[in-house]
Amino acid sequence: MNPKNQIQAVHQAFTDIRADYAAAQPSRFRRTRRNLGGNADAHYYSEAKFLEMREYVRDMDRNDAIIGQAIDRAVANQIQGGFTLEPQTGDAKLDADLWARWDDWANDPEQCDLAGEHTFYNMEWHATRAELLDGDIFANLTDGGQVEMIEAHRCRTPDNTKRNVVHGVLLSDTRRREEFWFTSKDIDPSVRLSRVGDIVPYPVRDAEGNRTVCQVYNPTRISQTRGVTALHAVFDICGQFEDLNFAKLVQAQMVSCIGGFIERTADFQLGEREEETQSDGTTATIEGLSPGQILRGRPGEKFTTVSANVPNSEYFPHVKLLLQMIGLNLGLPLVLVLMDASETNFSGWRAAVDQARLGFKCGQQQRKIRFHRPVYLWKLREWMRRDPALRAAATRDGINLFAHKWNSPKWPYIQPEIEAEADQKRKQYLLVSPSGLQAERGGDFDDVVAETVRDNGGAIVAAIAKAQEIQQATGEKSVTWRDILFLSKDTGGTGGAPAGIDPAIEAIKQRLDTAGVATRAGVFTPQKSDEEIVRAQLGFPAMSPEVAKAWEKDEGTRRPITLTPPPGSAPAPVGGAKPPVPAKEQPESDDE
Repeated sequence: MNPKNQIQAVHQAFTDIRADYAAAQPSRFRRTRRNLGGNADAHYYSEAKFLEMREYVRDMDRNDAIIGQAIDRAVANQIQGGFTLEPQTGDAKLDADLWARWDDWANDPEQCDLAGEHTFYNMEWHATRAELLDGDIFANLTDGGQVEMIEAHRCRTPDNTKRNVVHGVLLSDTRRREEFWFTSKDIDPSVRLSRVGDIVPYPVRDAEGNRTVCQVYNPTRISQTRGVTALHAVFDICGQFEDLNFAKLVQAQMVSCIGGFIERTADFQLGEREEETQSDGTTATIEGLSPGQILRGRPGEKFTTVSANVPNSEYFPHVKLLLQMIGLNLGLPLVLVLMDASETNFSGWRAAVDQARLGFKCGQQQRKIRFHRPVYLWKLREWMRRDPALRAAATRDGINLFAHKWNSPKWPYIQPEIEAEADQKRKQYLLVSPSGLQAERGGDFDDVVAETVRDNGGAIVAAIAKAQEIQQATGEKSVTWRDILFLSKDTGGTGGAPAGIDPAIEAIKQRLDTAGVATRAGVFTPQKSDEEIVRAQLGFPAMSPEVAKAWEKDEGTRRPITLTPPPGSAPAPVGGAKPPVPAKEQPESDDE
């Protein structure tokens, strides 16, 4: 053998025995996949196909029974009642002023929307929906202080450009977005964009580097420039679900019309006939039917009935599987897709919803970064340009005018009482820290403490002022702020009574509950001194003469009603009580 061939053979042998991933080896069971390799943008290189994919999914949204509603469920769970702004400048009055400005602007379509139709909440909703359905959407922050929402199909690349533009996004050498290229008007996606003059470039940032156009999208790779519909992986399944459902409806209609078949050797016309030419040139005969039609056969003919079991039992599990795959790509379990939890028990429903909420939180975080924060900072800079007082406030010591936080919508407890009690016990037994518990619920412990101190402090100050007002008006000096305002003693630490309960009262209640159990068990008998102690601890008045006389009548002890002997019986003595007199020795009543 030629030495060169020997070297190649040895090299091939070592290559064959090298430990590789099995997935890297060819297999006849594997689906053929094309267009492999490259960055994320390479996989939607053709703009015509990219636009066509978006138009297909928009048609599903318009016309299919499930797609539009499923997307609405995903959006509703993320947006709910909307995100809330919380300025954190370091000055309470300044925070309140900025919040009031934002609230006035965000809830007025004329101020907020360039088209004068949508509030900021509406924009939140449409931006989230467009991200899931279209892949992305754009918000142009205009010089006039209004937001112009631009749909994804208007961001396009002309055929004659040689610049680094990916479907309407001009990129620098470091992939930094420099411009978005939008058509000046809506153009049919199937029409080619032949000239650069057909588009209008929008700078992504102003001269100071501040965002002027936001792209709301959720890339799955670092090198992805444009957003892709969330339904891209189940495109065919979405269409097949509708086709399958339609076919079953047609089948049910046919079964409703046909009661059976008669086998005969000669032709027999059932109803009106039409001849129809098929696409291959052949002719088909279409024969009419009517519901409840009765066919009378001839002697010797065989009649076979048609089963009306439509849809069959296998249809429903298959449909659920398809819906689960569609919902999975939108972050929705089946119970949310169908808005029906009858297919599972409470634990299964709760586990599915808890997992879905993890995805909803990720979507909320994306929205804050790509939409809410840039819009607020842009609006704040516009206010500063127009208001000298706001510019002056920004220069004060300890003031950070741009500091703020967006509070995303939270979800209520599924079982409020049980879950709140469980949280309390977890803190009490040191299974979770207060800050850790807040993080689980999507909150921030430092923020909660600061807000609680602020709110409770303000309430106490107001209550003190009101108590003083009552004292001056009535002369009653015993009125305190605690008579007007009751705050929970539970500070969220490792123990304490439940929220809203005085710990001292709770301790007494627990002792009384224990005494009650012992009394009903027959191992403890309440005495007169017990009532005196309880009255003193609860701050109740001393026993009245009538109450003291009742104790004397009971000879200083009491038994629970459950242990009181029925008439004519002689139970064993209980606790410190005297045994009852046997029935035969009991004195007769005056009536007898």
